[in-house]
Amino acid sequence: MVKENKTSLTYADAGVSISTGNQLIESIKPAAMRTKRSGVVDGLGGFGALFDLKNAGYLDPILVAATDGVGTKLLIAIETQNYSAIGIDLVAMCVNDLICQGAEPLFFLDYFATGKLKLESATKIISSIARGCELSGCSLIGGETAEMPGLYKTNDFDLAGFAVGAVERGRVIPKDITSGDSLIGLASNGIHSNGFSLVRKIVELSGLTWDSASPFGNLSLGEDLLIATRLYVKPLLPLLKSNRIKGLAHITGGGITENIVRILPEKLTAEVFLDNWELPGVYSWLSQIGGLEEQELLRTFNAGIGMVAVVDKLNEEEVMSSLTNAGETVFKIGKVCEGTRIEYSGQLLK
Repeated sequence: MVKENKTSLTYADAGVSISTGNQLIESIKPAAMRTKRSGVVDGLGGFGALFDLKNAGYLDPILVAATDGVGTKLLIAIETQNYSAIGIDLVAMCVNDLICQGAEPLFFLDYFATGKLKLESATKIISSIARGCELSGCSLIGGETAEMPGLYKTNDFDLAGFAVGAVERGRVIPKDITSGDSLIGLASNGIHSNGFSLVRKIVELSGLTWDSASPFGNLSLGEDLLIATRLYVKPLLPLLKSNRIKGLAHITGGGITENIVRILPEKLTAEVFLDNWELPGVYSWLSQIGGLEEQELLRTFNAGIGMVAVVDKLNEEEVMSSLTNAGETVFKIGKVCEGTRIEYSGQLLK
């Protein structure tokens, strides 16, 4: 016999608040509106988001899509309750990939899942996503907020991002890369968003806490490790549109070792000059505490180089000057050469 339940249950009784979700949408609308750009047809709140490529100025576009997350860097944000930059990381991991095909990021959608939707922290997280969109010139036109008690603990959350960009037909990169081309490295903001499972293990070995003074910076250890991934879109787009860049490699998982060779034609490789830039302090500290060998460092982290541009040697000075004027710190870090495996010269770990 089925037991009759005389209590009237609601979704809120199960741990999901529809009204809090509605309040969140209202609270983030001003931030989302600041990201609006040409091509956006409608605002937040519909079942789908519309975008007009013709209105965005494209004649014969090819769409480029990218999706990514932030990884276990989120755990540091959760444990320190510092959500000011984690959304910028999410956007950067997607849009920095898009420009590696020559594409301009046009719009972005986010997926935010949590055990308990807390209006204040959720607003900070999604507002930081909107800030990342604003800094990279794309519009936050939609997303999904999922409150899932039982699947996530109360304070836990996860983020995923989805970016769509466009490039005119014939301008897709990489293309025309040849032996002798120069490799221009754009400095990173630190660790960015890869390798944090190893980072957290090393912090544990160090005996430090997130509130400890940073051994390599002026903030707390947690704050220094949460510095947002650098956005390279706006400095690179003019060079892409003027055909000054043959290829771009976003240095994420796999580090310098695996990401540069991804964009090179068969039978070509890269020689990287490790003496041409200084290893950031965070990596010296991680290497010292964790006993990391140089090859492990170069394969796991960005080692201070967040993006690598392949350019014709004749355009090398012009490209470096343009990027410097746009606020980037740049180095000539190597060259394209014949071969099948990446080559290193010099020494990064001194």
